[in-house]
Amino acid sequence: MIDDMLTLARTMQSRAYAPYSNFHVGAVVKGANGKLYGGCNVENAAYPVGNCAEASAIAAMVGDGETRIVEALVMGPEGDLCTPCGACRQRLREFAAPDLPIHLADPTGIKQTITLGELLPMSFGPSHLGK
Repeated sequence: MIDDMLTLARTMQSRAYAPYSNFHVGAVVKGANGKLYGGCNVENAAYPVGNCAEASAIAAMVGDGETRIVEALVMGPEGDLCTPCGACRQRLREFAAPDLPIHLADPTGIKQTITLGELLPMSFGPSHLGK
């Protein structure tokens, strides 16, 4: 399955719309249903209103009716270790537990695997609101 995640992340990264930063990102989340959902970053001339790749992948997953992420992969440019931004760490936390494995990759392959808890220690999540 990891090869499928890498393939989809490469495809998504190649489709990123990043004319301002030229920093193309692809992301894949695997739902509890076993399906893979891909996303890419989509920039906008009004910088703050762009979409991160992780947010795009999560939106595709939710649109399909799934609400649990069991694995994630983020692919940045070759040679860069691209981690989710702070907002995307919180987005992942909404749909995943702290033990979520997140694979950090570039087009050549996985460079490191970490957990969401390592990226976002002592996180605030749905359980804090009684969910």
